[in-house]
Amino acid sequence: MSVRTDHPTPRGQTAAASFLAPPTADVAELHATFDPLFEQIAAGSAEREHGRILPHEQIQLLNEARFGTLRIPVGRGGFGASLQQTFELLTDVGAADPNVAHVFRNHLAFVEDRLNAEVTPANEAWIVRFLQGEFVGGGWTEANNGTLEKLQTFVTEVDGQWEVTGKKFYATGSLYANWLDVLGEGPEGTPLTALVRIAQDGVEVIDDWPGFGQRATGSGSANYDHAKVDPENVIPLAQRAPYLGHFYQEAMLSALAGIAAASLRDGITALKARKRQYRHAAAETPTEDPQLLQVLGRVSALAFGARSALSASAATLDRVVEARLSGDEARIQHELVESNVAISQAQIVIIGHALEASTIVFDALGASGVSEQLRLDRHWRNARTLASHNPRVYRERVLGDWFVNGANPIESLTGTADHDATQN
Repeated sequence: MSVRTDHPTPRGQTAAASFLAPPTADVAELHATFDPLFEQIAAGSAEREHGRILPHEQIQLLNEARFGTLRIPVGRGGFGASLQQTFELLTDVGAADPNVAHVFRNHLAFVEDRLNAEVTPANEAWIVRFLQGEFVGGGWTEANNGTLEKLQTFVTEVDGQWEVTGKKFYATGSLYANWLDVLGEGPEGTPLTALVRIAQDGVEVIDDWPGFGQRATGSGSANYDHAKVDPENVIPLAQRAPYLGHFYQEAMLSALAGIAAASLRDGITALKARKRQYRHAAAETPTEDPQLLQVLGRVSALAFGARSALSASAATLDRVVEARLSGDEARIQHELVESNVAISQAQIVIIGHALEASTIVFDALGASGVSEQLRLDRHWRNARTLASHNPRVYRERVLGDWFVNGANPIESLTGTADHDATQN
């Protein structure tokens, strides 16, 4: 029993051979379905953050509403949303609770990957699992300083049965998942991905993420000791969707843009609740003080800029999908580069805006703004944590090389931390 590693990669795959379809969802209907759920998730976000309470109920709430099937075509039981619509909704999740948005990142990415895959019984089974609410967590980043070039996790065939052995970290979503998407080294050094069931011997998931932000994402360790994998769920890395890295990065940016929006929302609420005013202030009440209003006006612009950059860069991914549906290989490669550039630019804008918004909002609030009851520090901590996953300095350098020297940004990032960091 073996896994084909000579299969043509999805780069040349035609629309007829995959699950991809043009989007058909109405944005107003999507918001009517999900906005009430986002409000419920936001209501307890600060309390969960304070007590490091894992958002199992909130994940379940979105799963029951089939949020994870946004991109599945209507004809196959999903919502038929575009990528731009999907990431804008994920931004709203990020505003409600960026932990929840981050948890959905790996699941939505694997759904997107299977939509790009050829139509086979095995992949049809995955569409059914998604529709039934089964959830996928991450498992690409190596523990113990392993890299993509030197994997320390192995996917091997033993007596006709595939197994995974190794250690992963940044296994985001693992605490909420039915499956983990694991990258490892296969026979003859071929990079393979394996979909591993959590509920089996040989799989250990540990909530040991030590970061000061995004503390409820299940981004700690996942250990595998001869964990069994069905042969149809062993997929060569070369067969994964060509824009998967773009997707991972855009999902991270959605959570960050959501944090900028949450900083504005909570800043307004806190300012309205202020009763005391400094004697040297420009007005008797905080809500009439032009300097404090100026601060929140700037925060609103930062949130607007972050969301605008998110929406514009997400639209480039829809153009990648359009190119994939056309089957025009030259167009596909062109759109992949254009999308990489746009997402890299958006990363720099959104990180800067989210960090500034979550910092300067305190300038409008005085000492009362640092109350543990408000927990406004969570916005900066979560933004800083997300921003640190994939350092923007690399993107800035690659963008400069592209615009000045025409160096392909996708090739420029090959071999850097980007491949691992996009999975964190």
